[in-house]
Amino acid sequence: MALSPFFRSPFTDLTGCLVNHQTYDKCGKLELEMMECLEAYGIERGRSKCADLISDFHECVSMTKQIYRFHTMRMERHKQYFKGERSKEEHYAPPPRVDAY
Repeated sequence: MALSPFFRSPFTDLTGCLVNHQTYDKCGKLELEMMECLEAYGIERGRSKCADLISDFHECVSMTKQIYRFHTMRMERHKQYFKGERSKEEHYAPPPRVDAY
């Protein structure tokens, strides 16, 4: 995950504010905490000092653990269906509410 641009110019300073997660409620607070930590320690030292905040923000944006959990549950349901432990009607669990997460 790149924390600063490879080539810095006035153009990157002007357009840097366009690519952030502050408009999204889900990851905006984590991004702000991560950036404040990196601002306090600097980019080089901040990579080690703020590693937990960086990894939390990366997980919030990419949702890798959530997607992996979904696929694991889906494969378990398929396995139970093919073994005969689930019927055709209960092959899939009832979906959660739309605003459940």
